[in-house]
Amino acid sequence: MNATKNAFRNQENSEKAEGAFAYMKGIAPFIGITAPDRRLLTKGAWKDLPTPSSDELGTTALALMQCREREFHYAAFDLVDTWIKCADEYFLAEYVEKLLITKPWWDTVDGLVSAAVSPLCFRYDATSIIDEWSESNNRWLIRAAIGHQRSWRKNTDIERVFEICDRHWSNEEFFIAKAIGWALRDIAKLDRKSVQRFLKQHPQKNTVATREALRGINASVS
Repeated sequence: MNATKNAFRNQENSEKAEGAFAYMKGIAPFIGITAPDRRLLTKGAWKDLPTPSSDELGTTALALMQCREREFHYAAFDLVDTWIKCADEYFLAEYVEKLLITKPWWDTVDGLVSAAVSPLCFRYDATSIIDEWSESNNRWLIRAAIGHQRSWRKNTDIERVFEICDRHWSNEEFFIAKAIGWALRDIAKLDRKSVQRFLKQHPQKNTVATREALRGINASVS
């Protein structure tokens, strides 16, 4: 925690901070550090730190998420990504769920899905927690559930992803619909015909999800 604060000290850029604040709809103030610079700063700050336990990793990430500026929230998922091998089978339920719903917006949620949700669901049986998230009334947990197999590529359990997408097809809330579309778009790269069948079986309108899915289908035949 202190290493990250020290790394970000004296890095303020008001112009970049104001632009990022506006782009992220005012979810949190920014210091004004670009993503590449942030990663360079944290990489240097963390390189000599001892390997954390699963609990140390989780509590530090949560502490970063409680900081005021958004760059610390990004550092939270960068930290998890750096030491994801230290996270145990309880990490999703004990820490990631809290991280997902703390000052949530698409930027931190998607960062956490890539850094924590996807790799941990691949490593451990997370069926029950993904079902809990999917059946919750929280759009960010639902979004994480839909995207929980991101980057699994040929290991993707297509029917499982279809099952979750089916549950939420009638929900046109933008961030949920977008997640469905992205999940279908990714599957189209693996099995275009299965996505075509899914869309045929779901003739009811979900404009955002369908548009993204069709992009994946069209890209797979180009």
